[in-house]
Amino acid sequence: MTTLTNDITPGGVPGASSDTGSDSARTAAQSRMASGFLYALASAVSFGMSGSLAKGLMDLGWSAGSATLVRVAIATTVLIVPGILALRGRWGLLKRGALTIVAYGVFAVAGAQLFYFLAIGYLDVGVALLIEYMAPVAVVLWLWMRHGARPSALTIVGASVAAFGMVLLLDVLGGGRISLIGVAWALGAMVGASFYFVISGDESNGLPPLTLAAGGLLVALVVLSAAALAGLLPMAVAGGDVRFVHFTAPWWAVVMALGVITAAVSYVTGIAATRRLGTRLGSFAAMTEVIAAATVAWFLLGQTPLPIQIGGAMLVLAGVVVVKLGERPRGTRKRAITDPQIAVPV
Repeated sequence: MTTLTNDITPGGVPGASSDTGSDSARTAAQSRMASGFLYALASAVSFGMSGSLAKGLMDLGWSAGSATLVRVAIATTVLIVPGILALRGRWGLLKRGALTIVAYGVFAVAGAQLFYFLAIGYLDVGVALLIEYMAPVAVVLWLWMRHGARPSALTIVGASVAAFGMVLLLDVLGGGRISLIGVAWALGAMVGASFYFVISGDESNGLPPLTLAAGGLLVALVVLSAAALAGLLPMAVAGGDVRFVHFTAPWWAVVMALGVITAAVSYVTGIAATRRLGTRLGSFAAMTEVIAAATVAWFLLGQTPLPIQIGGAMLVLAGVVVVKLGERPRGTRKRAITDPQIAVPV
């Protein structure tokens, strides 16, 4: 009787319990993966528009600080109420996740956005974004230098390929003029992107994606506003129509798109994607943002890269992929640490 009871499910089908449970788990995992990729695609496309829209405003007379502040303010307004409702009264999550929200707001939102917008004032949108998306390589190198965390041979190869691709991307060998200021700002955005992937993929704090995004945006709004009031962040705005290659648009429409589509939508979908796919796969999927940004920049701004830059961009992307593939499994890490999920003190 004991054996019969163990083998028969409540529905009366022998052996169906484990098979049904396994199938359900597999289906749930596949559904979670599929939704993760859809969220990642939505985030990549929406955020990929930000550089071109901000560049259009800056050509009209806006400063990078103004574009960033307005973008964050609109996104905060859109998400603050949904972010509170997503807590469902679990206010203790805010207390436990306070440092996470502050770090996300300062580095992943304020820092990454502002530095990226400053970079596109000197570099093409696609170039600036590719530098920013070398974040996984930067994390590996930092851990190696700071903590002696030796990367794998595959990781070193990937970093070398990405570095050579960056040389081609900046057209150093072709005699192209390099804006060191633009590169420096893009590197700052890269640091912010590192924090973005690390924090977005961490589910241990229990914060809902909407709450984390809204909280981070609110922190970023406070930081940027304080910097603007103190005169540390140059502020300039201008009215009129923003001119793109194929059409013009009123400044307020561009501003609304910058805040709602490229900030509110992109951050929520980006966090949702990374939590479903994990930091490793999520950062892979997010690299489609580079393609989206380059496509939008070509259509809106007419920024067409040189053949040597296209080759360099492909090498950078390939190098980052190899770096990610070279990460060691968690269980085998003793002397080597290459997973960007580890908090990085900078």
